[in-house]
Order: sequence, then structure tokens, then C-alpha cells
Amino acid sequence: MIVKMKFLSITGPKADIDRVVNNYLSKYEIHLENALSELKSVQSLTPYLQINPYKELLGKANDFCELIPNKDTVVPASIKLEDSIDLVTELDKKLIDLSMKRSRLEEKRDKLADSMKTIQPFRDLHYNLSTILDFKFIRFRFGKIAKEYYQKFESYVYDNFDTVFYRCAADEEYVWGVYFTPKSQVRKVDAVYSSMHFERVFIPDEYTGTPGEAFQHLEQAHADVCRQLSDLETQMQSTLIQHQEKLLGAQDRLSSLSKNFDVRRVAACTKEDHDTFYILCGWMAAPDVASFQKDIENDPNLFCIVEDDDNNICTQPPTKLKNPKIFKPFEMFVRMYGLPNYNEIDPTIFVGLTYAFIFGCMFGDAGQGLCLAIGGFLLYKFKKMDLAAIVGTAGIFSTFFGFMFGSIFGFEDIIPALWLRPVNSMMEIPFIGKLNTVFILAIGFGMFLILITMIMHIINGLRAHDPENTWFDTNGLAGLVFYGAIVATIVLFVSGQTLPAAVILIVMFVIPLLVIFFKEPLTNAVEKKAEIMPKEKGMFFVQGFFELFEVLLSYFSNTLSFVRIGAFAVSHAAMMEVVLMLAGAEAGSPNWIVVVLGNLFVMGMEGLIVGIQVLRLEYYEMFSRFYKGSGKEFKPFLKKTTKH
Repeated sequence: MIVKMKFLSITGPKADIDRVVNNYLSKYEIHLENALSELKSVQSLTPYLQINPYKELLGKANDFCELIPNKDTVVPASIKLEDSIDLVTELDKKLIDLSMKRSRLEEKRDKLADSMKTIQPFRDLHYNLSTILDFKFIRFRFGKIAKEYYQKFESYVYDNFDTVFYRCAADEEYVWGVYFTPKSQVRKVDAVYSSMHFERVFIPDEYTGTPGEAFQHLEQAHADVCRQLSDLETQMQSTLIQHQEKLLGAQDRLSSLSKNFDVRRVAACTKEDHDTFYILCGWMAAPDVASFQKDIENDPNLFCIVEDDDNNICTQPPTKLKNPKIFKPFEMFVRMYGLPNYNEIDPTIFVGLTYAFIFGCMFGDAGQGLCLAIGGFLLYKFKKMDLAAIVGTAGIFSTFFGFMFGSIFGFEDIIPALWLRPVNSMMEIPFIGKLNTVFILAIGFGMFLILITMIMHIINGLRAHDPENTWFDTNGLAGLVFYGAIVATIVLFVSGQTLPAAVILIVMFVIPLLVIFFKEPLTNAVEKKAEIMPKEKGMFFVQGFFELFEVLLSYFSNTLSFVRIGAFAVSHAAMMEVVLMLAGAEAGSPNWIVVVLGNLFVMGMEGLIVGIQVLRLEYYEMFSRFYKGSGKEFKPFLKKTTKH
């Protein structure tokens, strides 16, 4: 169901807006509209401009709370605004010093890590680095060379030049080392190594001892810095844990106040004499409006106007759904298609009943249905998934139809069928012969649902004051009379009853079709427009003829579409027969592993397919007849602090 909404305009002295928001509006759910765009008829409106004083503090509180371990298990303390500000400010001073120390240590740690990475490949060079760096007549180059080029270098180049390459380490791609060459030959040798794609690594002159000793020194320094960082993190964690309840309470308080302060973004200001007033406007549920008016009746600085004339409202009311708990998960399907317009019928209950019922018809198995019901509701209980609740509800109907069809885990000889067996039940149709009973019943049920959706379309047309959709549309009263006449005729024919006289049939069929054909001129006449018939009359008749043909075709195809209900009921029984045949059930001792795996496969695959097919019937065969889904969602601007 759609909650009835009221449009409010709230005004008072500009400086009083925080008191009103915190003391009154925060108790209720209100969908605020932009007052500047909504109150276009009010003169000299200006935006309410003011910087949010809580935003910076809230940002710091959010950062601190992110560092609290297992914060979801901590109960926030109740804390005043002044105490919240003092706490966040004090923690900011403490933690900012610790954060600066942490940044310096992290920078030192990263620098040490880079140095370790640089010198690590040369640890096998057992020679003092400072001595190498002080060579006067010998030049050296630390670096790496790709393995493929190193092999070529050893085979074809190495023996022909005045150079010594000391290999230090190797991995899958590179050989690491240092080469030495006389100072007089350095340019030529460097050119040769460059042609072999030798990549230099520059070793700073700050290291002492051998590369191995330097690496050990760096490794020890890196470990010391990491230990200091760990102690610092522990200190920061301890500081936050010490104040975690109050800090989370301060976050809630600042978040609420910041959100409330942001009301100014949708407020407007107006001046009267020397005083400035704020104006807020928005939508509130009718029961909340009554409570809100009672709360403010003795407040001299607050004025509230409830607008009852829809002509004075620029925007359409938002849609807030309120359905019984058992149907609430089916709101997911409605939202997927689109929220209902405020003046539309909320189809949630209709979807819940028809979806679960049709699913049960198409997937009738007492054992598998019970598994779906138990699994769905358990998943919903622990994961709060709406789809799981829908599966659980559909599983209940599957269980019911399983008993009606006499099927449990595919076995049809264990329990008796309380109604019929889909595969074997046949019905005699005059002039046609025998047809499967579930096919006939599926089409009959589809006709019933189409008639129901037409009635819902008429109700939506009446609510929207739309004469065309109410009286003359394919799904309006004219379409209802025509399709209802077809349904009545088919029922009389199948049951062997006498059909109405030809004159009555002509009246019931021809007149509604003529009304549908001339729906545009008839609508113009009802709305008292100057031009009744369109100017291009020839095109009007040609277009109307083909549209009428399409209407008749759609009635036929939409009705036949419901055959899939019976088809899946039969196919489910047939699939389980195949599973039992593969398990050797006919021999009297089935392979229970095959039976279990076959049931799991059918539940998974066919359950998914049936679920999609039922949703298709909902959207294309039913929703398309009466539902637009063009609603605007009700979004409370403020955080509700107390419940009414």
C-alpha cells in the first residue's frame, strides 16, 4: 500500500532553524523539496547560505572511528555536543602528533626498504664497498643484465675486452653483478655493456663494509623502524580504545547535527520588514503530520501550513510503500520495474500472491518445495535477503501443489494426488478433443488474471482523472467488456452451455471494439476539446484499423502466454521421471546418489528457470496492462531520532 502524504510549508525566524530541526523535524521522516523551486509564487526568495560548522569535526570523527577495531560490537555512549567537540579536538591534538611521527617513520622505513632492495643482489660481493668506491685507476659499474644477453656476452664478447665481470646473484630473468675496467678503457667497455642491455644500479657511498655487512645493517635498522611503527600503532589504538564508546557517540551526535544543518541546502529565506524568515517545505506521512502539528501547537516561533489543494503543489508526491511483513520482500520486484506513482495502485500484494501461486503451480513437488521453503527462510533469517524470503514463500506453494499433484522428490507413487497428476490428467473439449487439463486450467487462470489487471487499470485511470484510460482504452472499460465477453463465451462453450444470441454477441464484441477504435475522438469529446476528429481522417482510419488488429493479436498472444504454467507443471514431472529412470527406480532399488543429485539439479536449474518465467508473466502479461512504475521514492532527509 502507498502511504498517504501531506505537503507541509514550515517557517520561522532564520536564527531558530536549528532548534526546529533538532527538536521537531528530527522526530519524523520528512521528504524535503527545494523551497526555491517549489515556492515559485513567493516573491523575493533567497537561498539559505551558511557553512556547516560540524562538517570538519565529523570528518575527523569518522577517520578516528575507522581505526577502532571491532567497532560494530561497541555500544556508543550518549554524549553532549560540547563534550563531543572537546573529545574530537583533544584526540585530534594527540593523534596528529602521533600521525606525524608515524609519517616520518614510514618515510624512513620505505627509504631503508629501497636501500635493501638496491644492495640485496650484491651481497655475495666479499669486498669492502668504501674501497671500491675509492678506486682511482679502475672504474666499476654495479648493475644487471638479462640472462639471454649474459650468455652471449660470455660466449662472444667477454674474452675480447679488458674487463672483469664479478657475478653476484641471478634470478629467472637477470644476472646481477659488477664489472671492472681500466680508466683508459671505460668508454669502450661501457659501450659494449650497453649494447648487451646492461642496466646500471647506483650504490650510494654511505655504506661501509662489504655489501653483505651493509645489508645486515640496513635490515636491522628496518626492523627497528618497523618495531617503532608497531609500538606507535599500538599507542594510537590504545588511545582510541580508551575513548571508543564516547568517540562513537560523538560521531553519531555530530553526524546527526551535520545532517540536520544541511537542511539549509533545501531551505529558502525571505524578508518581512526588518526580520528574516526561513521556509522549509516537503512531504510527510499523514499520521506524522497530525503528530507534528500537535507537537508545535504551543510554539509561537514556528508556523506550519498543510497544503490540501493539489493545484498549489508543483511536484508530485513521493511514494512510500507500507505492506504487511509477509509481502514486504516482494517490493523488490516492484522496485525493479519502477516504484508506483503516488496515484497508482501498489501491486506488491498482487505480485506476492500471484508470483508464489504461479511458481507453486509450475514447480509442484512437496519434497523439493519444502527444501526451498526451509532454505529460503533460513537464508533470509541470517542474511536478510529479500530474494531468499521470496524463494521461501514460493517453496510453501510448491509444497502445497506437490501434495495436490501427488509428487514428492519426483516420486509419484508414495503419496496420493489430492487433485490431479499433470502428465496424465486429460479433459474433453467440444469440437477439439482431449487436451491436458493443466493447459486448459492455465489458460483459464490467465484469463482471470488479465481481467483483474484490466480492473486495476480502470481504477488507476479513475484516480488519475484520465477518461481515455478509464473508459476507452484497450485495458479500460471497453477492453474489459470485450475481453470479458470472450471469456464468458469460451467458458460457456467448454462447459457445453448454450451461447447467447447473435445480437447479444454482436453488442458485446462489436461495440467495445468500435469504442476502442474511436477512443481518441471520444476522449476529445469528453474533455470538451474544440477538435474532436483529427484532420487527417484517412490516416486515422488506416492507423486505427492496424492498431485494432494489434489489440486483437495481443489479447490472443497474452492469453496463450499463460500456457507456460501448465507446460512447466508437466515438464517438471517429466524431468523427474527421467531422473528416476536414470536412478533405476523402475527396478525397485534406485541408486540414491543419482536420486539426490538429480533432485538437486532439478531444484537448481528448473527453480531458476521457473522463477524467471513467472517474473516474465508478471512484467509482460500483467504489469504492462495497468502499471507504469513512474513514482518518485520517498527519501527522508533527516535521521529519525524517536519513534511515534
